[in-house]
Amino acid sequence: MQTLLVTGGAGFIGANFVRLALAETPARVVVLDRLTYAGNLQSLADVSNHERFEFVKGDIADRATVDRVFADHAPTGVVHFAAESHVDRSIEGPEEFVRTNVLGTFQLLDAARARLSSAGSGEFRFLHVSTDEVFGSLGPEGFFSETTPYAPNSPYSASKAGADHLARAYFHTYGLPVVTTNCSNNYGPYQFPEKLLPLMILNAREGKPLPIYGDGANVRDWLFVEDHCRGVLRALENGAPGECYTLGGSNERTNLEMVDALCAELERALPAAQNPALVRQGIEDYTALKTFVPDRPGHDRRYAIDASKARRELEWEPRYDLESGLAATVRWYLDHTEWCEAVQSGSYRRERLGLEGPR
Repeated sequence: MQTLLVTGGAGFIGANFVRLALAETPARVVVLDRLTYAGNLQSLADVSNHERFEFVKGDIADRATVDRVFADHAPTGVVHFAAESHVDRSIEGPEEFVRTNVLGTFQLLDAARARLSSAGSGEFRFLHVSTDEVFGSLGPEGFFSETTPYAPNSPYSASKAGADHLARAYFHTYGLPVVTTNCSNNYGPYQFPEKLLPLMILNAREGKPLPIYGDGANVRDWLFVEDHCRGVLRALENGAPGECYTLGGSNERTNLEMVDALCAELERALPAAQNPALVRQGIEDYTALKTFVPDRPGHDRRYAIDASKARRELEWEPRYDLESGLAATVRWYLDHTEWCEAVQSGSYRRERLGLEGPR
């Protein structure tokens, strides 16, 4: 039986991938996660008793832990999601991003190389999950693709770029069968409420301000998390070692457009006139909560993905358009308020992070 080691499997994208892998493959799934503020066992509660699921608490940057997991479970594939991922946090504390994203990726790659040197490669794959942010900022036209030069502009994206380069090097130098994916902005269930959409949904439900950075015109390409996970699974199964695949939803929207679309979906799911938090304040429309705040330092202006290679070579296609994805996302957060409260640590209550700029 195939055994997948999924790092960061208690996080947002990782937890969604674990469900997909258990539902649509016969593989055993071993999750390795340090359970930082953004990784929570509550996100895996519904699969925790699955006969093909096992959880290991551990740090990917600790080589002894990684070696032990490889020895105990002999994975036939690694799906590497584990990362510090919030740009605002990387501005305030970049060291942890370098430790987890660069050193942690190195330890995983090197442990995999050590195992394969003694056991042989067989059908082994190392799927390294990255981001479009490593490419920097696009102008008003054009798209990121697998051949776009790297130009990271935040400590987060720089640390992910470093990890990508290590993954590439381990293929070219050691022959480790590495496949890399670079995705656009994910949204959907189980996303920690520091990110734009869950933050806005929860704030709106409670009648709190909806903070929009700068002029709100920064553009992102939005990809529903289940679609992304299907792309990762396709790349794991069918991707060519040494190749990269960019995965995007072809849903470019400004942040302001996304907030307006979210407000419209909230009005359908929970009309403002029936939301006690808004009624108490005499607010008749969710859009009245929009508040413009100082921009993030080094905020990239536009991202957009050309996913034609993934469509052609992996036969991957997103199943959700933005409207259906937003509807599913809003409904999930409104129906899972207990999860939202449980995962928010006492040190984070949706306050603004990342205002520390250049010194």
